[in-house]
Amino acid sequence: MSKRIAFWLAWFTWIFYVVIAIVTLLFQMKNAPSEWLSDIFGALVLFAFATVAALIASRRPQNPIGWIFCLGTLFSALGNFLLEYAVYTLITVPGSLPAGAWMGVFGGWTRGIGWFLLLTFLLLLFPNGHLPSPRWRPLARLIVGLLIAYTITILPAPFSSWDTRLATVRNPIGIAGAADLLNVLTTLILLGLFATSIACIVAVVLRFRRARGEERQQLKWFAYGMALSILMLIVIVILMFSTVNGAPGTLFYLALVCIPISAGIAMLRYRLYDIDVLINRTLVYGSLSALLALLYFGLIFALQSLLQGKFTQNNGVAIVVSTLAIAALFQPLRRRIQQIIDRRFYRRKYDAARTLAAFSATLRNEVDLSQLSEHLLMVVEETMQPAHVSLWLRQPEGKFSYAHSKE
Repeated sequence: MSKRIAFWLAWFTWIFYVVIAIVTLLFQMKNAPSEWLSDIFGALVLFAFATVAALIASRRPQNPIGWIFCLGTLFSALGNFLLEYAVYTLITVPGSLPAGAWMGVFGGWTRGIGWFLLLTFLLLLFPNGHLPSPRWRPLARLIVGLLIAYTITILPAPFSSWDTRLATVRNPIGIAGAADLLNVLTTLILLGLFATSIACIVAVVLRFRRARGEERQQLKWFAYGMALSILMLIVIVILMFSTVNGAPGTLFYLALVCIPISAGIAMLRYRLYDIDVLINRTLVYGSLSALLALLYFGLIFALQSLLQGKFTQNNGVAIVVSTLAIAALFQPLRRRIQQIIDRRFYRRKYDAARTLAAFSATLRNEVDLSQLSEHLLMVVEETMQPAHVSLWLRQPEGKFSYAHSKE
């Protein structure tokens, strides 16, 4: 496929998605007016997926990752549209539009195929579009077989299982006598697809361990976005069960948007940013924020218990003292956490920094040129690890003399 054809095809799918998303939002506002904010956020997340898909497919047409993004996003958006169409014509305004039951059947199947494409083949083939090794071919064939089996079991099901609003709507091509059998088979197939998704995550981890250079940087970006999404989802789940009103559903969409953004940067712009610095800062300030928050609330609770009965405004005193304590602890804790993370995750950088610090101390105390030359060569060898190192010294008359070298 030429780049010109790939460019127009990729952006045509993007335009097609935008049209589908707008029409879907119109149906959603009619079907559930109170959930308009959540619906808009859901459309924006898919918009991020569609935009990344068009960018990758148009600029890297030879890489299947962009086209997997395109198909997965388009199928998911089309499935949402068909389901909302079915709900509108069967429940909201019954009989207003034709073929509502048919749309509901194909809507659930289409949306499921779209998401499973993203959960399996996107992970399995990222970032170069090839399997990690030939040993992963059976997994790829298994995924294809499960998707075909999913199609065979979901389409003849007598009732919809993907949207509770359509649970009582009979499938025009459903087999009523096989409802129990089809439900069991569908459940087993879905469990198999989720299991293959976990296997695809393992494939990403193993690929990362073997990757070098450009591919390793791309995988770091992708893993960074996945990790942020997982952490945000964990926080959302905690908020749902720890607060009275729970967490709003829009937060789930905000967590998912990290995945297409990181994938897009990994495929197209990873050279512009130092992912190692970003990961380092995230680990440092994320750990620092969590630790300071625990200390802050712990100090408030402890001080309120100690000051109870001694001050009339013990709550205000506890907050002021806790704030001052946190401000005083910020820099020492940040430096300590930075050292721990560098020592644990960036050992070479940590050892190089210690070596340079020791050499700086030596420079202040050592006056013998031959000893300094020996120390300098040792520092260069330990920090940069060259295959060969030589030191040439300039003489007062402008000539250079060979001082020392190491293999």
